[in-house]
Amino acid sequence: MTDTTKVFTADAVWRGTTGSAISDGAVVVRGDTVAWVGAQADLPAEFAEAPARHFPGATIMPGLIESHAHLSYDGRPGTKQRSFARSAPNLVAVMIASARELLSVGVTTVRDLGARDNLSVEVRDAVDEGLVRGPRILVAGAQITTTGGHTWQNHARADSPDALRKLVRTQHKAGVDLIKVNATGGFMTAGSAPWFAQFSVEELSTVVEEAHRLGKRVAAHAHGVQGIERAVAAGVDTLEHCTFVADGAVVAPDIGLIDEIVARGIHVCATATWNLPSMMRDNPASQPPVRLLHERGVLLIAGNDAGIDGVPHRNYAGGLETSVILGVPIEEVLVGATSRAAAALGLTGVTGELTTGASADLLVVQGDPLADISAVRDLRLVLARGAEFAPDPVDVALPDPSYADALSARTAEKVLS
Repeated sequence: MTDTTKVFTADAVWRGTTGSAISDGAVVVRGDTVAWVGAQADLPAEFAEAPARHFPGATIMPGLIESHAHLSYDGRPGTKQRSFARSAPNLVAVMIASARELLSVGVTTVRDLGARDNLSVEVRDAVDEGLVRGPRILVAGAQITTTGGHTWQNHARADSPDALRKLVRTQHKAGVDLIKVNATGGFMTAGSAPWFAQFSVEELSTVVEEAHRLGKRVAAHAHGVQGIERAVAAGVDTLEHCTFVADGAVVAPDIGLIDEIVARGIHVCATATWNLPSMMRDNPASQPPVRLLHERGVLLIAGNDAGIDGVPHRNYAGGLETSVILGVPIEEVLVGATSRAAAALGLTGVTGELTTGASADLLVVQGDPLADISAVRDLRLVLARGAEFAPDPVDVALPDPSYADALSARTAEKVLS
């Protein structure tokens, strides 16, 4: 038995997959790896003398995954323009602070989907080297866009298949983990309409083919139907937003296209942010088709577009609550924040599920998150790659009032069923 072996026990362990809860559970961590998971009564004799910590009334679960963040944005009004004006060293400092903020709310893996000049590569490497604390980071570098297209200020613009191919190769050389392409315009770039496609199928296919040749996945920012359709046809790996927004910011889902997304097994990060319920009260037409996507069988993963105006990284849990408000079952939301997100990011077996041999990324939360997802707000322990992290005090927004109503409705449905 080595000094690095520790046993953690609680009223329950949820392993990260549907139906995987274990009453009176235990997780054994050896160094930076999960060594064993199961019921306390079945703990192997070899771990009987290892140091143990018990958490009464709590649940042990995998560390959370933020699948859509912008570490270079600070979440305050005007953050995008401010990020473009920052010096490179200052922007790196912002990104390090954002990463630490995510870890402080239980996010142990984050996919950064757009930062100027590929600076996120430096931040990822600093965390991996142990120079700073933060979650595991997968970086996409600067979003690939058109001249004058959405987020053109991040310096990754191309307007032909050859130029796109070279840009993918250039980002590969810079050390990115994946490629992000803006298949449509966006809401945060002047002169860019979210409902219009930015690239042809041929151009998007060039991006996908070159990225896949280099062993990298492709995430596509896509709001409007035409852009979603082209991204799907090109074979992207994940769709970001997927709001089906039409001219005039009216949501108009295409059932046939949704079913094609399901058939192709494309994961969708709907970026249902913590403040979306308030926005929907002001404009009911702005409600994204998240429940419809779930009911049609789309593989949803958790992501908050963290860092954009009004969406600080620390409000991650509020995004999970929003998905419940929109009609996704709690365990489905949690799966989308753990094992399914890991699959979408190419990290199955690495993180997202408490299983032997996986990275020791785990949380202890007070209460039962399967009954009330807000339990993830009450952290008792954070382990990131086996190292305990003491969360910084962060000012997290309270749950939206409509979450309590959604939770009550879920409870009533269970009683009736």
